[in-house]
Amino acid sequence: MTKKKKSLKLALQGGGAHGAFTWGVLDRLLDDDRIEIEALVGTSAGAMNAAVAAYGLGQGGPAKAKELLELFWRKSSEAGKKGPLQPSPIDKLFSIGNMDFSPMYHFFNSLSQVMSPYQLNPSNMNPLRDIIAEVVDFEALRANQAAAKLFICATNVKNGRIRVFNRDEVTPDAVMASACLPFLFQAVEIDGNHYWDGGYCGNPPIFPLIYEKGTSDILIVQINPVNIPEVPTTAAAILDRINTLSWNSSLMREMRAIQFVTNLLDTNELNREKYPRVFIHSVDAEETLSKFSVSSKLNPDWDFLCYLRDLGREKAESFLASHYDDLGKASTTDIVAKFM
Repeated sequence: MTKKKKSLKLALQGGGAHGAFTWGVLDRLLDDDRIEIEALVGTSAGAMNAAVAAYGLGQGGPAKAKELLELFWRKSSEAGKKGPLQPSPIDKLFSIGNMDFSPMYHFFNSLSQVMSPYQLNPSNMNPLRDIIAEVVDFEALRANQAAAKLFICATNVKNGRIRVFNRDEVTPDAVMASACLPFLFQAVEIDGNHYWDGGYCGNPPIFPLIYEKGTSDILIVQINPVNIPEVPTTAAAILDRINTLSWNSSLMREMRAIQFVTNLLDTNELNREKYPRVFIHSVDAEETLSKFSVSSKLNPDWDFLCYLRDLGREKAESFLASHYDDLGKASTTDIVAKFM
């Protein structure tokens, strides 16, 4: 007799090249025939991972999704090799991923403080758009109603509101809007509205998965550390921490709201049939990822991406070994301890 699969909804954070960690988590989950991915929500790099995975699942199941995820990250690395942002020999000597000694990184970082992408990149070239459009047939993705649900998050520049594109609305532009860092790229215009990176409003947003009927189990794949071991004292470390605090702030507020509703359910102050319980799970690598500076999020080096992929696979394996039996029964992430 075939054992019934357990379903998961996945919430994928953004974080540039660190999204390769999420690639690894997805790669391991897709290997497990006990798991069915029911829905995905993603922001920035998480949006790219989500779009590729959802399309692959709809076209050929887990094996196809694995194949396309590797293809996407390999093409991204190859495109990055042609760009100016590369780790220096000193970087490679002291770290597998940081570019803190890269002259071109510091040059472009300084230049972006005084010149906008409208001046530096007037033709608005973004090789990632071509890559995602090559890997994903978005028309087929939108047409396949049997595929995993998909939600992509972006930030409306003018009104500051979150915009969540559902699968029927997802296009290459929607994915690029979700990953539009305003110091690097011009705002993405869709239907007269302009969008920046979704991480400013939801990284990732959880509510689309809660509103969507189906499994109560939500797995958050985090790549921006919530906790760090010590107070930063150098200018670079302070900026790194400001970066992670900014990208985690919306998630932490949403976790507080989920815990508030959970407390009301526990005390029978809410109707459990009307407000079903949500089980929150998470996979992260805080101890390792907190050692990388923000410069590493722009590092396209294939060895670095594979390192992060393998780390993601390792953490996903640990999650499944420890918590598979808890799926459908209880949360395995202590929201109060981790987010409050």
